Amino acid sequence: IQSLVIATVINSPTACNFTRISRHQEPSLFATRSILLVAGLVAIAAGALLVALGSGSANIGVADSLAVLWGQAPEHVRTLVLDLRLPRALSAFAVGGLLAVAGVLMQVLLRNPLAEPYILGTSGGAAVAALVCMLFGLSSFAVDAAAFGGAMGATLLVFSIAHGTGAWTPARLLLTGVVLAAGFSAATTLLLALSPDQHLRGMLFWLMGDLSFAYEPARELWLLLGLTVTATLAARHLNVLARGELQAAIVGLPVTAFRYLIFAAASLATAFAVTSVGVIGFIGLVVPHLIRMFAGSDHRIVVPASALAGGALLVVADTLARTLLAPRQLPVGALTAAIGVPLFLVLMSRSRQYR
Repeated sequence: IQSLVIATVINSPTACNFTRISRHQEPSLFATRSILLVAGLVAIAAGALLVALGSGSANIGVADSLAVLWGQAPEHVRTLVLDLRLPRALSAFAVGGLLAVAGVLMQVLLRNPLAEPYILGTSGGAAVAALVCMLFGLSSFAVDAAAFGGAMGATLLVFSIAHGTGAWTPARLLLTGVVLAAGFSAATTLLLALSPDQHLRGMLFWLMGDLSFAYEPARELWLLLGLTVTATLAARHLNVLARGELQAAIVGLPVTAFRYLIFAAASLATAFAVTSVGVIGFIGLVVPHLIRMFAGSDHRIVVPASALAGGALLVVADTLARTLLAPRQLPVGALTAAIGVPLFLVLMSRSRQYR
């Protein structure tokens, strides 16, 4: 009976197009494609990190970076690569992976391919809280703490308003997030208008994404690893929930509790990303679309592949931000938008529905 119910759910015509999993794909073929895709993304991510280590205003290239990794470089080269470039590159990879995985979770939660963490106002709440601290000249620790509190507070605010006196729906939650995000944007504009000139540049760069001070990646890397492993282990539940709450309830999934867990995990990932490098968009939207086009919608492969692809994308964007006009640095958020917008338009023009 259980097998019959699960088969009925999988073949349900009410399943969303963007979460459709190919039922005719042989297990061996799926495993082969998954291994090849993950291996390719690992190679791309490793290459992006290596290029990041060998790029910058100083005359230290990829060969010098390899020598550092093998312990055969002068001390000043080791200091530059290991103390400056490597932590920044790892921070970019961790934040990009967190944003991509959060985007995957939000799209499952809302059953909407256009959902991503920033649409729900999480980044807006973090930006407002951090800008208030910057306006009063508080320490960097206070700014980080305020940004984290603002991100979580905005998430709870969106959830509580969308819930109201009854159960919230994906459409209601999405609409509430969009409206509150617009309100946070207006508050951010007001704070910038009231800011003194000496603080304005730093505030603007933080709002557009800035990895200039991201030299402690351990926290984000551990969170990315834990979140990716946990979400991959729960991929079967994500696959069922993506097809609708009714189908998930039929097969015995505790829908309400599982939705709370997804919401908390995506919010935590976004909050950590915002406190680390500021506001960076489009990664949580573009990367899951790209992965689903190549790998389908089975979250056993979508989650880890999105983590790798998101990390590699932000590493590439940060490398370009450091090198295009070196020694002057560009805001990485502007480059992710410059990369993400045309890429998303190309993806949408080539695929009208998701597998």
